[in-house]
Amino acid sequence: MALTFSDPMEIGTQMPKFELQDFSGTIYSSSKLLAEKRGILVVFTCNHCPYAKAAWPILVSLSNTYPDIQFIAINSNDPSDYPEDSKERMGEVVKIQNIQFPYLVDGEQDVAKAFKAVCTPDPFLFKIESGEAKLFYHGRINDNWQHPDAVQEENLKDSIEVLLAGGNPPENQPPSMGCSIKWKE
Repeated sequence: MALTFSDPMEIGTQMPKFELQDFSGTIYSSSKLLAEKRGILVVFTCNHCPYAKAAWPILVSLSNTYPDIQFIAINSNDPSDYPEDSKERMGEVVKIQNIQFPYLVDGEQDVAKAFKAVCTPDPFLFKIESGEAKLFYHGRINDNWQHPDAVQEENLKDSIEVLLAGGNPPENQPPSMGCSIKWKE
């Protein structure tokens, strides 16, 4: 598994629109997910990557702590070479991790390409104003994915709090890192 760092996206970029299904076939539209929230966090992730596995408990905890932020996870990996990233396994991960937010399948990988996502996890936090979602933070979850007890910078959590407090996007936006998205041949 090759370590990959996220590509930068300009702060203020409008969130690409999408319509995807979850592992059970329920359809989610980005425009409907914006309703009554102050922000939206889109995280490109998967089931097999150790970086993504380490992020699940953090994302679940943050989603429970910040109800004004709509959390969305998207799996863009090609399951033909990585069967652990199949829809069936996504359903199992949702149960095991007690995920209460949409975990969507990007089977055609168009959404990952629109976001220019490259790794798992690859979080994008958008601020919602007047029905528009504009990029506020794109970077790592924290500074120590392997050792939660040694984390000193909770970049994603801090960015959510700044967004909810009405502050400006943080200047420090270190790239996320993880396994590369498994693109179709």
